[in-house]
Amino acid sequence: MALNVLGILDAVVSHAMASGHFERVNQHEPENPPGHGLTAAVWANRVTPVRSSGLSSLSVLLTFNVRLFAPMIQNPPDEIDPNMLAAVDTLCAAYSGDFTLGGLLRSVDLLGAHGQPLDVLAGYIQQDGAKYRVMTISLPVVVNDLWTEVA
Repeated sequence: MALNVLGILDAVVSHAMASGHFERVNQHEPENPPGHGLTAAVWANRVTPVRSSGLSSLSVLLTFNVRLFAPMIQNPPDEIDPNMLAAVDTLCAAYSGDFTLGGLLRSVDLLGAHGQPLDVLAGYIQQDGAKYRVMTISLPVVVNDLWTEVA
């Protein structure tokens, strides 16, 4: 079985697009400044085998980064974090509520049974001279029976 990365990526991106929080949602880590308003970007970060694999196939933990970007220069600045946290809340609720992303995978590893749990880290980045507030969701998902083991 091959990794349905496009289907899984589309499901993750669809949740962001359906949230209504973002001006744009990219399916890659942006190389250029994301622009004005709230932007989301989704990209794969890590692929790791999981211990709950079967005797003849290997299951994997696929971790996505879902990064939210907001320009630091906007008014009022006191609304930047609350707006971002509202978007984070909507996305985390969607990932919890659509636990298998429409049947594409075993589960979103919310509590970290196979490593790092669903996690959100806030920070800042500088891109082309502009400073952005970012919140990065680490989204771990478990895909069953991905690779066949052959002796």
